[in-house]
Amino acid sequence: MVEYNTKDWFKAVFRIHKAETINRLAPLLGAMTVYTTIVAVVVLEFWKPGPNYHLQSIATVQSLLGFVMSLLLVFRTNSAYDRWWEGRKLWGSLVNNSRNLAIKLAHIIPATNEEDRAFFRYMIPNYAFTLKNHLRGYFLAEELKEAPGFRTTDLKQENHLPNQMAMRIFGKMDELYQKGIIRPEHLLVLNPEFQSFTDICGACERIKKTPIPFSYSLFLKKFISIYCLSLPFGYVVSLHYSVIPMVLFIFYVLTSLEEIAEEIEDPFGKDYNDLPTDDISNGIRKAVEELL
Repeated sequence: MVEYNTKDWFKAVFRIHKAETINRLAPLLGAMTVYTTIVAVVVLEFWKPGPNYHLQSIATVQSLLGFVMSLLLVFRTNSAYDRWWEGRKLWGSLVNNSRNLAIKLAHIIPATNEEDRAFFRYMIPNYAFTLKNHLRGYFLAEELKEAPGFRTTDLKQENHLPNQMAMRIFGKMDELYQKGIIRPEHLLVLNPEFQSFTDICGACERIKKTPIPFSYSLFLKKFISIYCLSLPFGYVVSLHYSVIPMVLFIFYVLTSLEEIAEEIEDPFGKDYNDLPTDDISNGIRKAVEELL
């Protein structure tokens, strides 16, 4: 995720956008430039229409369609941002619940029991790192810290890794319960934070695995393409060759909104605008190690 000053207008206006959005749109922008240039040359140099150029009426239809398209794009970007913001709230809950679980365990487990405290000191942050990489679709053993009774080689990478980490944490809690270190009332106190880990994992997986309906995305892309392809015919006579940069700019704005929406609707990756889950995971590790 990019860190920036929201109040700095100068940098916001003149900063070059380095996201992959530009790279993905480059072929389309090039094709649209060539297409608009060909239309302008054919109409202005060969067709040479008079003042009663009948295709100018397309501009009226385009103004009406532009209003409809703006509503669709607003809905599209809002739905994508809702997913991004929900993901941020879920990771905020993971931070809070990790801290709360560490605080409770710090008081329940005696200070002299360094081995059991060390287990939770490393395993609670390990869950956050495992979930982060699980949502990205890979496994990084070097980001995990081994704890007493836990080795990264014990994990089965073909299975659900966050569940395996949760099983390890609960297994240790049950072991301490059997030893009498954790009493029954302690389990009632610890259960909400522990259960929230799996709930947060499931909610994040729901966001990641439920994209916008295919038909809606397909329709919006077709709508934007047809709208922009018809623009040169409606304005070439009045704008002449200035229609080329105008159409290119409009096409860039509309397609960029769609591309940005696609980028942020899955906020758990490593794209330019995704959530800073690396920093959040490191923050959880720092906080838990301080508490335990």
